[in-house]
Amino acid sequence: MITISAFQWVPPFAQGVVRDLRVRWALEEAGLPYQVRLIDPQVQASSEYRALQPFGQVPIYQEGNLTLFESGAIVHHIASRSEVLLPTDEEGKARATMWMFAALNSIEIYFQNLAEIDFFYPGQEWGKQHRPDVVKMIQTRLGELATCLGSREYLEDRFTAGDLLMSTVLRILRHTDLLDGYPTLKAYKARCEARPAFQRALASQMEPFQQRQA
Repeated sequence: MITISAFQWVPPFAQGVVRDLRVRWALEEAGLPYQVRLIDPQVQASSEYRALQPFGQVPIYQEGNLTLFESGAIVHHIASRSEVLLPTDEEGKARATMWMFAALNSIEIYFQNLAEIDFFYPGQEWGKQHRPDVVKMIQTRLGELATCLGSREYLEDRFTAGDLLMSTVLRILRHTDLLDGYPTLKAYKARCEARPAFQRALASQMEPFQQRQA
């Protein structure tokens, strides 16, 4: 049985975007059963957990003797076992993988910078000064991504793991109105999130948070 780690609780601004969501979604798309190990800050800081994930993050993926960390690497591993997430032809597989890397390397780093300023340093002067430049770079990337997407439903000719990662990256901007200026990207994100596998993954991640708040 596949086991992934996830946080027992996170603040509301992080609920629904913690990176185990990507892995849950990939597993749901691939139809692979899994169980979740919820961890608290004590477990996260433990030597046992750090031996599996040296940076203390989630998720960890465990299956038999295999242990993986980094959500992108885990999604790629899952996708390699599922035609739903990666095409079987070499060209299609390579292009889907390209979009996976683009989501994490060319897009996410800028979105994450904005989230860190807004949620962790909202009142600090350096953040106020730096934020306009970050927003400008995000708008540049959104424009470039919208151009690549064009009128297509997905980044390639069908949904792949590239779309899975890209749409979860776009979720990082949900506390802003930045996507409003790019209607094709907003519709693209909604299209990806309407997939039943995503809805199951999101409900699974949110369940322990909602139970704690009840």
